[in-house]
Amino acid sequence: MNILVIEDDPSIGKTLVQGFTEAGHPCQWAKNGNDGARLAAEQQADAIVLDLMLPGAPGLDVLRGLRQQGIDTPVVVLTAKGAVEDRVTGLQNGADDYLVKPFAFVELLARIEAVCRRTSSRPLATLSSGPLTLDLTTRRVTCDGREVELTPTEFSLLELLMRYAGQVVTRKMMCEHIWGFDWDGPTNVIEVHVNRLRRKLGRQRDDWIIRTIRGRGYSIPSAA
Repeated sequence: MNILVIEDDPSIGKTLVQGFTEAGHPCQWAKNGNDGARLAAEQQADAIVLDLMLPGAPGLDVLRGLRQQGIDTPVVVLTAKGAVEDRVTGLQNGADDYLVKPFAFVELLARIEAVCRRTSSRPLATLSSGPLTLDLTTRRVTCDGREVELTPTEFSLLELLMRYAGQVVTRKMMCEHIWGFDWDGPTNVIEVHVNRLRRKLGRQRDDWIIRTIRGRGYSIPSAA
C-alpha cells in the first residue's frame, strides 16, 4: 500500500513513517492540513492516516474537502479527541475508521488493511509503466516482454520507483525504504543499485527507463 500520513506531531509522524516503511509500504508525510489536502488530491494513495488537530486546514476540513472532490481514498482518523461525539463527527464526514491516541502501531496497520479490503473490490496485483511490468504476487518483472531477474534489493527499489511513477524519488527515500528510517549512511550507495537495474533492464543509455533527476534523485515516467 502507498500510504499518506497527515500529522503535525514530529514524534508520531516519524514513528508512522518508520513503521509503514519497515512493513513494506511506501509512505509520504504531510505536516499540516494544507499540504496534506494537496498531496491527497495529487497523489494516488491507497490509504490516508489523518490527524484532526492540524495547523493550516483542520483535519475535518481536509476530510470534507476530499469527499467533496470525489476522492474516496480510505481514511483512518488518528486523534487525541476520543469522545463519542468526536468519533461520530469524523465518521459522518467521511472517515472510514477512527483510532484514538495513544495507539498501538500494529492495530493502526490492521485497521488500514481492513478498510482497504472493504473499500477495494480488486486489490492491486501489478504495477506497470511503459515497457515495465512488476507482479507484486509472484515478484516477477518483465521489460519489453522479457523476464528480468532481480535481487530482493533491486526489486524493492524498482517497486518504489514504480509506485511513484512520474514523481521524483530521492536517494534518501530509497535508502530509508531499503535499510530503514534511521539510515544515516551515504546515499550515493543507491547509484550502484540503480546502475545494476539499468543494465538488467537492457535499455540503451539514451532510452533509460530510470531517469536521473540531477540534484534530486530518480524517476520512472508514468507513461512511455
